Amino acid sequence: MSADFARLAQEIAEVTDAGVNIVHLDVMDGHFVPNITIGPPVIAKLRKVSGLVFDAHLMISEPAKYAEPFARAGADHITFHIEAADDPHRLIEKLHQLGCTAGICLNPQTPVEAIEAVAPLCEMVLVMTVHPGFGGQAFMPEAAKKIVRIRELVGPDIRIEVDGGIDPQTASTVVSYGADTLVAGKAIFAESDRIAAINAIREACE
Repeated sequence: MSADFARLAQEIAEVTDAGVNIVHLDVMDGHFVPNITIGPPVIAKLRKVSGLVFDAHLMISEPAKYAEPFARAGADHITFHIEAADDPHRLIEKLHQLGCTAGICLNPQTPVEAIEAVAPLCEMVLVMTVHPGFGGQAFMPEAAKKIVRIRELVGPDIRIEVDGGIDPQTASTVVSYGADTLVAGKAIFAESDRIAAINAIREACE
């Protein structure tokens, strides 16, 4: 979402050169969240120019309806919101059948209890540390603290991803709580030297 949409292929190439191996794709429908971003046609075009793992974050109202188009477009991993899923168990099963890894996401106001039954069935849990839909928001420390409980819930083998306000300062905090996958938007794409920006986050977590 923070990248230059007029040159997405080049933006992905730049972070690839910095050693990034996952691209987080912010998918918004103007309904579950106010903004509208990209859909399967854009992802399909990007898939042709990148071999990185595509991590599609579906901030949409009907994730089950659109899971297959995103998988067919080239998403390797698909995360959906517990707040938007009518039958999360079935959707996780569907994602696995489509050949994708599955992720469950919870918004800052959503308690960990909402994902207790399905989190162990996923390959990743995404914790929002801002309200979804807009970039550049301030990191929410209380939301980040849920990572500790989630790590206890899922054990050491399931990824915990954090999205929202990640920079060198907040990165070290969420890693100390148990996160291992960080989504950084403005902290990277607002900087002219993307490699230095990525390295600064990495170094802060060491």
